[in-house]
Amino acid sequence: MSERQHWAAHQERGSFWLMKLTAFGIRVLGRRVLSPILYGIVFYFFLFGRSARRSAWQYQQHLATWSARPQLKPGHWRVFRQFMAFADALLDKLDVWNGKLDINHIEIVDPGNLRAQLRGARGQMLVGAHLGNLEVCRALAELGEQVTMNVLVHTKHAERFNRLLGEAGATNLRLIQVSELDPAIMLQLSQRLDRGEWLAIAGDRVPLHGGRHVRVNFLGHPAAFPQGPWLLAGLLKCPLNLMFCLKSEGRYRVVLEPFADTIQWRRSDRDQVIAHWAARYADRLGHYCLQAPWQWFNFYPFWKTDDDSRA
Repeated sequence: MSERQHWAAHQERGSFWLMKLTAFGIRVLGRRVLSPILYGIVFYFFLFGRSARRSAWQYQQHLATWSARPQLKPGHWRVFRQFMAFADALLDKLDVWNGKLDINHIEIVDPGNLRAQLRGARGQMLVGAHLGNLEVCRALAELGEQVTMNVLVHTKHAERFNRLLGEAGATNLRLIQVSELDPAIMLQLSQRLDRGEWLAIAGDRVPLHGGRHVRVNFLGHPAAFPQGPWLLAGLLKCPLNLMFCLKSEGRYRVVLEPFADTIQWRRSDRDQVIAHWAARYADRLGHYCLQAPWQWFNFYPFWKTDDDSRA
């Protein structure tokens, strides 16, 4: 089993149990009691997760070199800061699910006026990343526009996650497993778009058991990105937008950015078209990584090279 597969398998199981812990904390403990527990778990993760430390180190090194900002070069404190930002994001998830994060507490940057389209006749797609806190999209789905947001995931535990979301009070947020883009899933997603529902998917993580991916330049080095978001947008014939939720000075800033009105290809050029859009996405992801350099939460060998030293 490869290092990446090993990480992914544990991540799928760990995410479910972490959400169960968080859901329990919502009902019983609250953030004040849960905070030291989660910080302790993440600190343990930092101390004994050698692969995760090396991956964070590599990311910070690539970001510093690519941006020509030597102040971003990794050190043990900077790597630890990235882990602590992850713990802080987990605690913010608790506040989101507990209804303590109001839409008025979020700054929404929306130059394309996408919020006005959330109640349109047909839904659209949002592509996010494991940068910042995508749970804040619930503030749009639940607290703000009352639009149904379908989050497309690769986990096999989608239905159990949905039950926990319901227990936590989320009624307009639903997880849908899309490990395989079979005709039944495509029909379901098309019907949801036709009902005015929106789709949300992360564009920076290849599925657990592989799947279609493309290698494009990210922070100056080739990395694997999933083809899924761009294939889905083309097959479903829906507009595609980017969404990033970054935290600055204790406040979340949600950036909504129009990305593609349509994605089209012919059989002869499909791979080139998909690679083009994946590369454009990687460029925008790098841009937003610079705005929140410690909030990148892909703690695995993203570039799959052997030159990630130290840590």
